[in-house]
Amino acid sequence: MGAELTKGTGSTGVQAKPPKPAWLLGPAMVAGVAYLDPGNVAVNMSAGAQFGYLLVWVLVVANVAAWLIQYMSAKLGLATGRSMAELLGERFGTKAGRILYGLQAQFVAIATDVAEVIGGAVALWIMFDIPLVAGAIITGAVSTALLFVQSAHGARAFEFTIMGLIAVIAIGFTYGLFLAPPSAGNVLGGLVPRFDGAQSVLLTASIMGATVMPHAIYAHSSLARDRFGDSTLPPRRLIRATRVDVTIALGIAGSVNLVMLLVAATVLPGVPGTDSLEGAHLAIEKALGTTAGALFAVALLASGLASTAVGAYAGSDIIGGLFRSRLKVLTRRLITVVPSVLILMTGIDPTLALVLSQVILSFGIPFAVIPLVWLASRPELMGEYVNSKGTTAAGWVVAGGIVVLNVALLTLELSRLVA
Repeated sequence: MGAELTKGTGSTGVQAKPPKPAWLLGPAMVAGVAYLDPGNVAVNMSAGAQFGYLLVWVLVVANVAAWLIQYMSAKLGLATGRSMAELLGERFGTKAGRILYGLQAQFVAIATDVAEVIGGAVALWIMFDIPLVAGAIITGAVSTALLFVQSAHGARAFEFTIMGLIAVIAIGFTYGLFLAPPSAGNVLGGLVPRFDGAQSVLLTASIMGATVMPHAIYAHSSLARDRFGDSTLPPRRLIRATRVDVTIALGIAGSVNLVMLLVAATVLPGVPGTDSLEGAHLAIEKALGTTAGALFAVALLASGLASTAVGAYAGSDIIGGLFRSRLKVLTRRLITVVPSVLILMTGIDPTLALVLSQVILSFGIPFAVIPLVWLASRPELMGEYVNSKGTTAAGWVVAGGIVVLNVALLTLELSRLVA
């Protein structure tokens, strides 16, 4: 990538006109959708309803950690011109090791898609009484169309489409805040780190697990590669723009997540049934009115559609980088959508299926975060753009914290399911 990115002229030899700064923004917005998926909605609403403002500080910490991880992923793609999946695929000594690693990564992508497709299906059920299986098929079909936008019209068109859905998500989930604004004192009190029993620890682990998604780590390096792989700009300028892009994207995602928790903490404390998406919708509708309930459902649908499209994008990159195979859009979409439909056909409770998918994701997070920090600290790979010792240390602290919390999540969830 170095030779291509450091050129200052086009093919005619004339100095290329630098693009406007806004043109450089976008990839982080797409990756940021992972922080606004139905799993986030479920855990944020549940945390606010059960513990009020207690876990506000967790969302702030999670967002800071997400900023660092997403920045490192994008920087990796910019500095090397390759995605993280490609880089990992090149470093396995044996084909068997590469395939096994690819299988766990693809399994995680499928688990991600299960949660997101189920979220879209539940939204369609809430809005139109469409059966869950039919809703899953519709969600899969629409998200496949979004992928065709990316294939046919390029990264920029895909980014604008996802940004439109993010706007819908933000409006739908923040409407309730204007109807029932929280007390500033309560919000500030929630910034003090503390817990209140095992359930609050479980929700803390769930928030962190739902925030740092494995597929978003794979996706962002790939998004940066696809958008800027043929750029004539120096990597250093692109990396500076990426910091701004990630800051804006995570600022939006973090704010919307915080709003979800604040709305639940303000109007739903102690309300039963808010540990499910449909229960949260009914509670919001009862507390804030029909319009708030309808906007919540629309935002949930947009969340499912946008996040499942990005999840499928990440799955495609995993297939290409670790399995070294290029599949058609429809084929790679079926790989992740069909399991979601089959799960719902069994009649399993959608909320339980969503919880189980989050448990599966816990297995995949260490396999994504740890290699990311390691790759970004390799001077022979990153060159002059290698992470500083301070950034690397911070990355290892975040990685260690995420691993510990997800082990706690896994242990607590399995204990609860067994019980």
